[in-house]
Amino acid sequence: MKNTFKSVLIANLVLVLGFTSCKKDSPVDPVTAPENLVLSGEIKTSLSLKENSTYTLKGRVTVLNNSVLTIPAGTQVLVESAASASEKGALIITKGSTININGTKDKPVVFTSAASVKAPGDWIGIIVMGKAKTNGTGGMLNLAGHTANTNTQFGGTEDTDNSGSIKFLRIEYAGGLNPAQEEEWEVDMTSGLSLNGVGSGTTIENVMVKHSRDDAFQFVGGKVNAKYLIAYDNGDDNFDFDRGYTGKLQFVISYNPNASTVAIRAHGMESLNDKDATEAMPYTRPIISNMPIIGPQVTDTDVTRLSQGIYIRKNTRFNVQNSIIAGYSNGGLMLCPKTRPLLVNNQGSEFKFNLVNADTQTRSFTYDNGPSGIVIVPDPEVASIAIQQAAFQTQSLNRNKVVSNTELQLKGLYASTPDLSLVAGSQALTAANLSGSDFTTFFTAASHIGAVGTDNWAAAGAWVNWQ
Repeated sequence: MKNTFKSVLIANLVLVLGFTSCKKDSPVDPVTAPENLVLSGEIKTSLSLKENSTYTLKGRVTVLNNSVLTIPAGTQVLVESAASASEKGALIITKGSTININGTKDKPVVFTSAASVKAPGDWIGIIVMGKAKTNGTGGMLNLAGHTANTNTQFGGTEDTDNSGSIKFLRIEYAGGLNPAQEEEWEVDMTSGLSLNGVGSGTTIENVMVKHSRDDAFQFVGGKVNAKYLIAYDNGDDNFDFDRGYTGKLQFVISYNPNASTVAIRAHGMESLNDKDATEAMPYTRPIISNMPIIGPQVTDTDVTRLSQGIYIRKNTRFNVQNSIIAGYSNGGLMLCPKTRPLLVNNQGSEFKFNLVNADTQTRSFTYDNGPSGIVIVPDPEVASIAIQQAAFQTQSLNRNKVVSNTELQLKGLYASTPDLSLVAGSQALTAANLSGSDFTTFFTAASHIGAVGTDNWAAAGAWVNWQ
C-alpha cells in the first residue's frame, strides 16, 4: 500500500481528529473513519476504524481526552518506517483513554511495517497507559524513551482500572527505540506491546509479537492479567517485567530460534524491581503458569551475550510454575545477589513443577555475581534444592526436573513451522500443579506443563504467523 493519499482523505482525518473530547464514562457516539486513511497526530475524540480495511499510521499517534479507539476484526495498520528514532511510529493510549482491538482467530488485527522490505525496528509499538499502581514516586512513572510530559505519565492507585480489550492482535517489526547492543537500562524503552500501569479490568488475550528489535511484551507496574501470548524471534527480552508489576499470565510462549544480534542479554523473561534494587513497593512479582521459554537451536558460544531463559534480578519476586525452559546455552534460570535469597529462603518467590534444560546441563541453574555483570556461573546448590522431592516439599523451589532436549517431547521444537504441543505419552502431559494461593483466581485448570497440551492453539493460521 502506498503512503500517499488524496487530499480529501487528509482533510477527512483533520475533521475526525478535531472533534471535541468525549469522556470515557459518557455516552459515546464514535466517528467511523473512512478506509485507506493516514492516522497521525492526536486523536481527541472516540474513533472507530472500519472492519477489513487498511490504514497507514505515520509518526506517534496519541489517543487523548479519555477517548475510545476501536479497531475491528480484519483491520491492517501499516506503520511508516523511519530512520530516526524520534520519527518512528507508535500508537500511544494515554491514561484514561481506551483501546478496543476486536480481532478474531480468522480475522486478526495486524500492525506491521509499511516498508517494502520490512525490518525489526521499523517502528516502536503499541503503548497503553493506565491508572494502576507502580512503585514509582506516588505510584507514578513516565514512559521510558519518551520526553516526559502529562501524556507520557502513567500509574496511580486504581489496580482494577480498565484500559480496554485487546484480542487476536499481531504486532510485527517493532522495537525502533532500541540502540545497538543495549544491555541494561532502568526500564527498557517502550516496544512491542507495552503495558504501563495497566489495571486488572483490562483484557489481553491472543496477542503475538514477532521480529521486534527490542522486547516483545513489557509490563511496567500495573496488575493486568493475560492469556495466550506468543513472543517470537525478537531482539531483546521476550517478556519484561518492571517497576511493581503484580499480574498473572497463563499459556504464554517465548520462542527465539536465533541468537540476538542487537542485545547483549536477550532473555526469554527478565524482571527488575527498580534500577537500584531498592525496597520500592509494590515489589515486581509476576505470577506465571504454563509458559515454554525456548532459546536458539544452535549452541551460543558468544559469552558477551550471556542470554538466559529467565533472569530474575534487582530485588524482583516471582512465581513460575508448570513451565518449560530450554535451549539457552548460558543458563535456564539465573538469579543474582538480591534475588537468590528470596527464592531459597521462601521470601516471596517460587519456582515449581517446571522442566529445565540448558545446552550445558550444569548451567540449568546459574548465578550472576553482581557488579561485573560478566561472571555468570553454574549454581549447583539451587539446582540441588530445585529437584528435591518429598524431603523438601516446603521449599519454594522444588519438584522441578532437569531434562535433555529429547525428554522435552515437543512435537516440532525447531521445525520451520514450530509445533510446541506435547507428544503422546509425554511426562509433561500430566505433571502440572496449580495448588497455592497465587492460582485460586484467573488461571484455567490444565493438567499439562507448557502452553500447549495436545490441542495446538498456537498452530499457524491467520492470527499465528511463524514466518
